[in-house]
Amino acid sequence: MRYIYLLLILGLMSFSSCDTSNAQENPKNKKRPEWALVIHGGAGYMSPDKMEASLDKEYRDGLAEALDAGERVLANGGSAEDAVVATIQVMEANPRFNSAVGAVLTMEGKAELDASFMSGNTRNSGAVAGVTNLKSPIAAARLVMDSSKHVMMAGRGAEVYAMSHGLDTVPNSYFITDRRMDQFNRKINDLKPKPDPVKKKYGTVGCAALDKEGNLAAGTSTGGMMFKEYGRVGDAPIIGAGTYADNNTCAVSCTGHGEYFIRNVVAYDVAARMGYLKESLKDAADYIINDKLVQIEASGGLIAIDKEGNVAMPFNSSGMFRGYRKSTGENYVGIYKDE
Repeated sequence: MRYIYLLLILGLMSFSSCDTSNAQENPKNKKRPEWALVIHGGAGYMSPDKMEASLDKEYRDGLAEALDAGERVLANGGSAEDAVVATIQVMEANPRFNSAVGAVLTMEGKAELDASFMSGNTRNSGAVAGVTNLKSPIAAARLVMDSSKHVMMAGRGAEVYAMSHGLDTVPNSYFITDRRMDQFNRKINDLKPKPDPVKKKYGTVGCAALDKEGNLAAGTSTGGMMFKEYGRVGDAPIIGAGTYADNNTCAVSCTGHGEYFIRNVVAYDVAARMGYLKESLKDAADYIINDKLVQIEASGGLIAIDKEGNVAMPFNSSGMFRGYRKSTGENYVGIYKDE
């Protein structure tokens, strides 16, 4: 009788131990946040030793302000799509980032802007490229998705379409800051650039969001590369390269040397690895940025969020302006590699 009793006790202990182990390993047991969003403001060479404290604070405050805008939308039950637009518009209006106000200048000395937007729920998308007078490129990209039968519009055609639907326009000078004009003049005159605490920076801005309904969305907006020529277009307005979103996997926005991100279809590759290889968001994003792109000496990073509210922010440069916020109270803003 004692032997049978001992066997029963051992059996119960064994069952309890297995059940606890499964609970710890099963990601389905992890509660999904009601909402979450993640942003970037560009990647590149950023040194805490050379960044003045006041400038460091400006960037962090700018990231926090953008997160505030997205949080207001999501916390009040708004859609991931609306949150992405609201968040990016804050960065588009901030002259510290290379998007809309404060965009870098082309060889012709003007601002030429690109943006893309994608809904993870419908997988519809929209993009604009080479626009010069639309106040908010990300709003124009959203408009192309919502109100046209196309995915991408470029140049004057995109501007006319946006204007016909009531989007705000501004003179090109609205985007040009003294700092960008100084960079342009130094390039024109072939002068040695002054020390810059944020040099070799890919200043694209982007956001990915998860709303209370479980829908994902992503957007990217940029002024492109300094002194770009021949109507050059990078990855930012290209769906699958600079932006991608699918409710089944993740939402992604990229920042880096656009030609490499286009050739490697970086944004879609994260979702593909999750979908086909069943990799986690972290593993998929880390492999692409810190292995695949490093092998071909491509610099940059990405931000992404999956359907469970997990966030990834890998980059292979010394810094990336980045941050995220969740309904659980998690709140983070960072610039440099080791923070």
